[in-house]
Amino acid sequence: MNCSRTYRFAMFFCICIGVANAQQKTPAYKNQDLPIEKRVDDLLKQLTTEEKISLLGFESKAVKRLDIPQYNWWSESLHGVARAGKATVFPQALGMAATFNDPLLNEVANAISTEARAKNNMAVAKDRRLQYMGLNFWSPNINIFRDPRWGRGQETYGEDPFLTGKMGTAYVKGLQGNDPKYMKTAACAKHFAVHSGPEKTRHSIDVIVDEKDLRETYLYAFKKLVDAKVETVMCAYNRVNSEPCCTGKTLLQDILRKEWKFGGHVVTDCWALQDIYEGHKTLPNSVVVAAEAIKRGVNMDCSGLLQKDAINALNQKLITTKDIDNALAPTLRTQFKLGFYDKAEDNPYRKYGIDSIANKYHRNLSLKMAEQGMVLLKNGEVGDQKTKVLPLKKEDCKSIMIVGPNAASLDALLGNYHGISDKAVNFVEGIAGAVDPDTRVEYDMGCDFTNTTDFGGVWAASMANVTIAVIGFTPVYEGEEGDAFLADGKGDRKNMDLPASHIAYIKALRKGTKTPLIAVVTGGSAVDISAIEPYVDAIVFAWYPGEQGGTALANLLFGKVSPSGHLPVSFYKSFSDLPDYNSYAMAGRTYRYFDKEVQYPFGFGLSYSTFGYNWVQKPESVKSTSDKISMQIKIDNTGQYNADEVAQAYVEYPSGDRMPLKELKAFKRVSLVKGNSQTVTLEIPLEELKKWDDTKKQFKIYEGKYNVKIGSNSRDTALEASFEISK
Repeated sequence: MNCSRTYRFAMFFCICIGVANAQQKTPAYKNQDLPIEKRVDDLLKQLTTEEKISLLGFESKAVKRLDIPQYNWWSESLHGVARAGKATVFPQALGMAATFNDPLLNEVANAISTEARAKNNMAVAKDRRLQYMGLNFWSPNINIFRDPRWGRGQETYGEDPFLTGKMGTAYVKGLQGNDPKYMKTAACAKHFAVHSGPEKTRHSIDVIVDEKDLRETYLYAFKKLVDAKVETVMCAYNRVNSEPCCTGKTLLQDILRKEWKFGGHVVTDCWALQDIYEGHKTLPNSVVVAAEAIKRGVNMDCSGLLQKDAINALNQKLITTKDIDNALAPTLRTQFKLGFYDKAEDNPYRKYGIDSIANKYHRNLSLKMAEQGMVLLKNGEVGDQKTKVLPLKKEDCKSIMIVGPNAASLDALLGNYHGISDKAVNFVEGIAGAVDPDTRVEYDMGCDFTNTTDFGGVWAASMANVTIAVIGFTPVYEGEEGDAFLADGKGDRKNMDLPASHIAYIKALRKGTKTPLIAVVTGGSAVDISAIEPYVDAIVFAWYPGEQGGTALANLLFGKVSPSGHLPVSFYKSFSDLPDYNSYAMAGRTYRYFDKEVQYPFGFGLSYSTFGYNWVQKPESVKSTSDKISMQIKIDNTGQYNADEVAQAYVEYPSGDRMPLKELKAFKRVSLVKGNSQTVTLEIPLEELKKWDDTKKQFKIYEGKYNVKIGSNSRDTALEASFEISK
């Protein structure tokens, strides 16, 4: 009996020792039960200085002895997983902003992150550590689209800080997910900051902007996304007030880290660090740049500069090993949040696979977003009964002519930074698929982008019941430097004109046919519509509407859905009405500060139906310590079609230094059956009414009388009221 007890004790002792040894062999950074900070600290202790430096670039090296695989941090998801093969292609960002539907954008971003996780799961299973197949996405672009010349404006959510903040926040939350432990993917707010062209000087320009414009316009959305816990912020190529964005103390340290308490990591725009000594010439060489970037708060370099020169900066005593630890820790923290060092089976996103990519549900989301984003700019009347041209009645369209250089263009659907879809529906296919097989549908490219005298399809159009001409731009004529290789201005547009050949073609079509002529314009910025407006009966602005653009257009033209998109940018009459492109002062720019006539105001968009607005509860005067302004309105669908309306509330401020003319501060999309109404509550947090006090260098509420104007665009007033804010 004693021997038996001794034996059992010995066995128990051995088991305990074995467990203890096993626990000792498992490093703390792999212990999923420990807080992330302790795991990060442990991993930093395990890494050598050389290994740490090798992890500071977007092409992070493998550290095999610690089971750290190579990883490429550079992935894109502006409007779908981009550059990574098959994926759902949603409308370009500006087209999604035109929906004024942040809950829908959140749903889209959730779909994008699902596809991203699925692709990463499949790639890692095959040990494919490729660029664009990771989980760190350098989206969204929340720069303010301050000038329609900028080719990359299509990537943004438009000219308004409030709308940009709303849409950007919805996107980030959808991309990063809501799991309490694991981040689905990591989003990135870019480009920090004051970055919106010109493209040709972006690597050397010194953007001069005063603090009021900086705070109220250019930094507004970044602050909103930081508050929403965006994981990454990308510093821009340019300088701001003589400080390069990727080594500037004001932006990276004083504002982002100290004032806003940003807890994620900072990545450079790609090869931005080289610009500092080659373009800006503010620092002498790459070693000094590496040291400054690390000390100012850069954590990830989209180039190889830090991986090459951080060791030289260390040897020259420009930085310390502690500086390197401080630079690397935030990116390690991101990887832990994504589950990189945990058991795969414990990750809630591990099961996403091929059926999560480009599936029917995601295609339908892309279709819905395209339908809600297209903007009806004109809907003329035809016939003795003065009926509207749109929607078309299928029974009246026995023959349809589809023409134009963008009618069958894949580029015109995709925009830039896009994925690849094997289910893309161009405009020709969408319209042909929407009508019965006994409808005669013809297609002719009609014209190109240069020839102003030779055209096709005009004779055929003369025999059709309706002609639909798809014209405008594609991403080779506007976009990022280098990508838009046919743009005159290094990616930017030099004027607002439609291509001269397209204008001439529209005139030729009008001369050759007496039946309705509908223009569909693709593009990612404001254009001069006036050149074609007199010659066409209806105009639809389609943006770059994504893979389901053709189906969306057909659904709109034939009345399956009523148009409900609203412009997230002002359509000016001419670039000559605007300040110099190189000026970043907001005076005279965007609907907030532009008081001249426009073609179409910010927020504009027609519907097939009509709407009535009535007050239910007007806003009441409040104290400056109150939480919010609240109001209720009733919206009636007074027309003959089921339709969505976007109610927009604009605030006019008390008189003060450089107050905006008005600002969007609330909006709500409502779906209404014809003849029905809905009561809508609009709330404006008082925080949203704060303006920058240049004297005290802080935001504050200005006391006095405020006006609120509610309507369907920035120059429409269906309802008006005032309220006071006092001490």
